[in-house]
Amino acid sequence: MSGGRPLLELREVHKVFGGLRAISGVSLRIEAGQIFGLIGPNGAGKTTLFNVITGIYRPDGGEVLFDGRPIGGLPPARIALMGIARTFQNIRLIGEMTVRENVMVAGHHRRGVGLLGTVLRTRRWSDGERALRRKADELLEVLGLSALADEQARNLPYGSQRRVEIARALMLEPRLVLLDEPAAGLNSKEADVLKEQIRWLRDTFRLTVVLVEHNMHVVMGVCEHVHCVDHGETIASGTPDEVRNHPAVLAAYLGEPSVAGSGAGS
Repeated sequence: MSGGRPLLELREVHKVFGGLRAISGVSLRIEAGQIFGLIGPNGAGKTTLFNVITGIYRPDGGEVLFDGRPIGGLPPARIALMGIARTFQNIRLIGEMTVRENVMVAGHHRRGVGLLGTVLRTRRWSDGERALRRKADELLEVLGLSALADEQARNLPYGSQRRVEIARALMLEPRLVLLDEPAAGLNSKEADVLKEQIRWLRDTFRLTVVLVEHNMHVVMGVCEHVHCVDHGETIASGTPDEVRNHPAVLAAYLGEPSVAGSGAGS
């Protein structure tokens, strides 16, 4: 990993709910252009970390830095405008809207058309709508969803809804995309396609990608660096091979006893 400034850095981040310490001193560095995996057993604190990064939760200690700037505790909308987009573990599409409309809605914040322009349907509003539609259709084509553009989102199978969420995140023109369990509900063939799509999206849009995922086939097949947490603490961090064989990771996932002195990886 390079010694320069990372795109995203967490320094000793803590998050407490009542008396429960959900995150305890987690530190990590994510380089620009990296595909980074965040793994751990159920309840390990992975989604809580995503919520801290995106401003849903305010950290109770430590620092969250995006391109060197502190973002811990900023409103989610401001963090999104800075270039961080995400999908959710529980799909949050608007069921009665079409697939295209669900994707377009994420881009309206960048149009610069005020309330009056929207009400009066000015030429600027019309031009903006056409531009949003073109961009949404391009993303739907990239993700193999063009044929479903006019379908109501509620009618799509689970895997297709996941891809619509990814398209919606990309409408924000992010630099960093956080994918929360993108392979959930996918069969093995669809998961293989997802791996190729993640690489393609990273390379085409020059993105940095962080994914929380339970599908180890996807994580180990696409991620360049993997960070494992358990009970809110880092237990291993390194290449996929290093983390896959780490005693603490085996203990967390398989219940195997960890050898004495096996702390977190580099």
